[in-house]
Amino acid sequence: MILIAGPCVLESRDRVMRIAEELMVYHEDCTKDFYFKASFDKANRTSLNSFRGPGIDEGLKMLQEVKEQFGYKLLTDVHDATQPEVVAQVVDVLQIPAFLSRQTDLLVASAKTNAIVNIKKGQFLAPQAMSYSIEKVLKTRGFNGKPIYEESSRYGVWLTERGSTFGYGNLVVDMRGLKIMRDFAPVIFDATHSVQAPASGNSVSGGDREMVEYLARGASAVGVDGFFFETHFNPDIALSDGANMIKLDKLNSLIEQIDAIRAIVE
Repeated sequence: MILIAGPCVLESRDRVMRIAEELMVYHEDCTKDFYFKASFDKANRTSLNSFRGPGIDEGLKMLQEVKEQFGYKLLTDVHDATQPEVVAQVVDVLQIPAFLSRQTDLLVASAKTNAIVNIKKGQFLAPQAMSYSIEKVLKTRGFNGKPIYEESSRYGVWLTERGSTFGYGNLVVDMRGLKIMRDFAPVIFDATHSVQAPASGNSVSGGDREMVEYLARGASAVGVDGFFFETHFNPDIALSDGANMIKLDKLNSLIEQIDAIRAIVE
């Protein structure tokens, strides 16, 4: 099972290293393919005053330190076509943010690296539409056929479900989309962003972290390749996405539930 976990954004070095240390149990678990996640820049924050992160230079230094100290594989976001080549020298997975999931130049630039490309499904897109984003990466990497699960996996392209816009300031997850997208790519379920309430009338996005475990259990029953959890030792003081983060000390029990459901389904 692919497991992606970490803070939404790189905060202080001490906070990042503290969170990273507490995730070691998953790195050591032979049933998990673990990736540490944190963003060096949150380029689509609601307010200009919101914390965005340390930026690409300092952020990559922090991620490199995490890799060297803990041996983790890394995942982080890229936002424009100038970033993938540099970022891929440090991280193992380049993540395409949901709002940028159709940006051709960004997808092609990411595909030209050796990193896995994880495309988050746009909140505004039907699951079927993501096959075209996958196709952009596959064709850049030399595969010209129709995107199918096996080829996407072989060429290192994933999709991540993070909910769909439902009215204003709300997201819902259509579990059918997990099956639809899994026909043409490995699928990760982002349980924490799926409970987000984007730009819900305040200067920061809200969310309902109490619903994370229910959606994660549902996705594990449908069948996915992995899970994405933003996590923090104290989500209430997190500098981004605190309202939808799961607390570190609750993560293990949730993953045990997911493992149990996956065992039944398989």
